[in-house]
Amino acid sequence: MDEPTIPFGEPELWRVSAFQRAMSELAAMPDPASGLGTRLSSLSPSLLADLQRFEHTPHGAEVLEVMAACLRHSQNVAIHLDREGFVVPVTVFPRERLFHSPLPMASLLEPSMANLRLLQVEPAVLKPPGHKHSELVGAAHMYHPLGTLLWLLALYGPRRELLPEIAGPAVYRVAPGLDLRNLEISGALASAIARLRREAVPLRALADWPGLDMERASRLLNALYLQSGLMISRTHPAALSGGWLASLTRGRREEG
Repeated sequence: MDEPTIPFGEPELWRVSAFQRAMSELAAMPDPASGLGTRLSSLSPSLLADLQRFEHTPHGAEVLEVMAACLRHSQNVAIHLDREGFVVPVTVFPRERLFHSPLPMASLLEPSMANLRLLQVEPAVLKPPGHKHSELVGAAHMYHPLGTLLWLLALYGPRRELLPEIAGPAVYRVAPGLDLRNLEISGALASAIARLRREAVPLRALADWPGLDMERASRLLNALYLQSGLMISRTHPAALSGGWLASLTRGRREEG
């Protein structure tokens, strides 16, 4: 079995190929019932059921979908990611709004978040800071704000469409009191967020706003949802007529 490799002067990281062979030798191969590359039987029944929704999708679960599920069920999990051929373990603590990674935040997010691939999910062994089992708490500098990771994963990660929880006929608005001051937001996104604080719109209409398109609008809504900052209405008149109304409005603007 290959030894762990240290790329780019970073902490020891397994190569993906070595990690997969090690998991095979430990009888921890992907669960054929899930397609998730995860020890599903060790997860809580509620989270297990949530994740199994993705078993028939072409590429299996994406990291953003798993993150969203962990938040909904408030379960600490360890997620193993393929980052440019090396395995990065990320432990998520939804209640504390923290995550643990052996890599600094900047290194974790480079060179391209769009290529991050989910390898395995399992219950967390590590504990958050201040836990009574201090021997299972990592070094303080390895814990980072979860909100920042979720925001950047939503905007620049692999997923380009709305998360299934917020997709479908609906209008969206930023929740009152949402505090995004700890995030770096500027340009078209900042303008769109300010406008979403005042009005509720369907996805099609949002995609027509300056600096946005369907993908960028979807990513923005995912990011706001993962900050617990998105209000969703499926009974608003614009939600029920959003498809034809947005098309009609766009057509009139083009004619003008």
